[in-house]
Amino acid sequence: QVQLLESGGGSVQAGGSLTLSCSISGDTASLNDLAWFRQTPEKEREGVAYIYPREEFSYWVAYADSVKGRFTISKDKAKNAFHLQMNSLKPEDSAMYYCAAGDRHGGSWADLSLYNYWGQGTQVTVSS
Repeated sequence: QVQLLESGGGSVQAGGSLTLSCSISGDTASLNDLAWFRQTPEKEREGVAYIYPREEFSYWVAYADSVKGRFTISKDKAKNAFHLQMNSLKPEDSAMYYCAAGDRHGGSWADLSLYNYWGQGTQVTVSS
């Protein structure tokens, strides 16, 4: 049974930073598509960042335009976890953030159907 557990959410002032972490447990060998999504009550769940292994120590990453240059996704292979470093946070970044993992590689990384497993979410609140 695969489980994803997010941590690191919280409240911060605009311009501040937070790091989210997602720990993956269970049979994870085939779960190479890893991503962060976010959702608010007013908007549908949207892709924030994505990481996929390209070679043994190399990854392909992608970001939503709204977070490029501010957010960084990374993979901790030894700990079977991945992270989202969020800098220069804005009030519009406030949302519930979810990590996701999948083995259905192909198509758009921001397509929710690409992912088999989801975390329970962690709240990020950015005040102005």
